[in-house]
Amino acid sequence: MSKLKILVTGSSGQLGQSLREISSQYTAFDYYFYSRPEFALDDEQTMINVLSSVKPDFCINCAAYTAVDKAETEKETAYNINEGGVGKLALLCRQYQTKFIHISTDYVFDGNASSPYKENDPVEPVNAYGASKAEGEKLALQNNPASVIIRTSWVYSLHGKNFVKTMINLMNQKNEISVVNDQKGSPTYAIDLAQAILDIIAYKQWIPGIYHYSNKGTISWYDFAVGIQQKIKSNCTVNPIPTSYYPTPSKRPVFSVLDTSKIETTYKITIPYWKDSLDKCLNKL
Repeated sequence: MSKLKILVTGSSGQLGQSLREISSQYTAFDYYFYSRPEFALDDEQTMINVLSSVKPDFCINCAAYTAVDKAETEKETAYNINEGGVGKLALLCRQYQTKFIHISTDYVFDGNASSPYKENDPVEPVNAYGASKAEGEKLALQNNPASVIIRTSWVYSLHGKNFVKTMINLMNQKNEISVVNDQKGSPTYAIDLAQAILDIIAYKQWIPGIYHYSNKGTISWYDFAVGIQQKIKSNCTVNPIPTSYYPTPSKRPVFSVLDTSKIETTYKITIPYWKDSLDKCLNKL
C-alpha cells in the first residue's frame, strides 16, 4: 500500500521545522517540505508546480507573513500572503483533491474577552496582521469548505526567533529585565502542535472546521518569563511591567486564551500543560 503524501509549506518556520523533527515518528506518511522561494503563497505558479508534481493527499500550510509590527506598514504584502495566497492555496487543494490544513492565530480576536475564546466567537482583530489572517481564514473556508483551520498562540520551539529563546539570551546577558504582565494567553510548544496536526491526519475521520490549539494554562508574558528563569536557574531579576511601558507599532490583544475543548473531543487530542512542555523544550536546548 502506498503511503499518504503530506506537503508541508513554510518548512523553515518554527512549526515546519518541528513537523520535520517528528516526521520519523509517523511512518505511515511520505513528507514533502517546501519553503520560499520554491513554494510562495504570493506566487501562484510555484504553488501549481509543486501540487501538480507532488499530488499530495494532505497539505499543511505553515507559510505566512508573520512580522506583526511590520504588517502595520506592509499591509499589502501581509494581505497578499495571508489572505490572497491562502485563498488560492485552499482552492488549488480542492482542485487537486488535497485535504487542506491551515494554521491561523489568536490575533484574530480583539482580546476583550474574560473567558477563553471559542471557535465561533466573533472575530475582531486589533492589528493588521490579525486582520490579514482573519481574511485568510474566511477565504480558505469559502474556497474550500472541507478545510481544517487551527488557530494557535504564543508559539515557541528550538527553531527560529521566539519568546523563549529571546528570554534565555537576555537572561544570560543582563542582571535585570522587564516583561509585560497585563497580556494573558497560553504558550504553544511547536512540537506539541505538530503532533496534534499529524494525529488529525492519522485520525479515522476528516472533520473540517476551525479548531483552537495551545498548551493548557493561562499566564502572562511575565509568568512565562519567570517559568523560563526558574527552569534555567538564572540569577537575572524579572520585573513585571504594564503594556503601556513597552509600546509597539502594532496593538496586541490583552487576553487571547483559546478554548481547546473542540479539538480535544473531536480528534481525541491530549494537550500538555504549558510548564511540562516548556520543560521538554528547555531540556532539549
